[in-house]
Amino acid sequence: MPGVLLVGCGKMGGALLEGWRKNKAAERFVVIEPMEAAVAHLVGAEGVTVVGDVSAVPADFKPDAIVMAVKPQSMGAAAPPFAALAASAVTLSIAAGTPISFFEAAFGKDAAIVRAMPNTPAAIGMGMSVLCANAATTDAQRTLSDTLMQAAGVVDWIEDEDLMDAVTALSGSGPAYVFHLIEAMAAAGEALGLSPELATKSALQTVAGAGELARTAAEDPGTLRQNVTSPAGTTAAALDVLMANPGQTELMTRAMTAARDRGRELAKG
Repeated sequence: MPGVLLVGCGKMGGALLEGWRKNKAAERFVVIEPMEAAVAHLVGAEGVTVVGDVSAVPADFKPDAIVMAVKPQSMGAAAPPFAALAASAVTLSIAAGTPISFFEAAFGKDAAIVRAMPNTPAAIGMGMSVLCANAATTDAQRTLSDTLMQAAGVVDWIEDEDLMDAVTALSGSGPAYVFHLIEAMAAAGEALGLSPELATKSALQTVAGAGELARTAAEDPGTLRQNVTSPAGTTAAALDVLMANPGQTELMTRAMTAARDRGRELAKG
């Protein structure tokens, strides 16, 4: 069973740790988190050691994976002290916008680096994470990284890191698009006379139910849409508006292109 060093135990890091412990993804965890309040619930937890900085990591602990879960703007200062440990472990980073080359510069070209882009539903084990590894990462280290991120939900891989900005635009930022859809549907329901409470409740459950149906059904989303659309019916009338030219698909493409382009700008500093 592997040992995992978690650097940063905020919302995403904490959610991952909870999933790892629940699924027994590792034998031993060492958590580095200077904010004591964030890890107070972990003090005394079986198999978990909590320390304030890298200098306090137990001397006998040699991690198989170092999970960097600090904020991207803090990574410049946070990463370098882990160079020695990174020589024999895979570094799994969930810091948005921080390329593999950053860690190779900090730890050396021979260091195994996996970059992951999870999204916020990872906090309830329903996330989407896309991973990309450098050439130094072994098959076993890829498998370990895959297993660790499965604690947050569904995992897939890309081989071209340049596509990570597109991944960020789709699944990374995607929850915000869905939340806005819920807001828009609820607001439209109110405009048609429904109470705010009923409009919000209906919008939330409709999006949640439709999403789960799309996830579990044998049919693709297009077929599911057609199944619920009677010719010349109410749904068809609404879709005539949403699928007009330009319609929802064109608007979403424009939005995601803007997100991708902004990601590229941020990566350049």
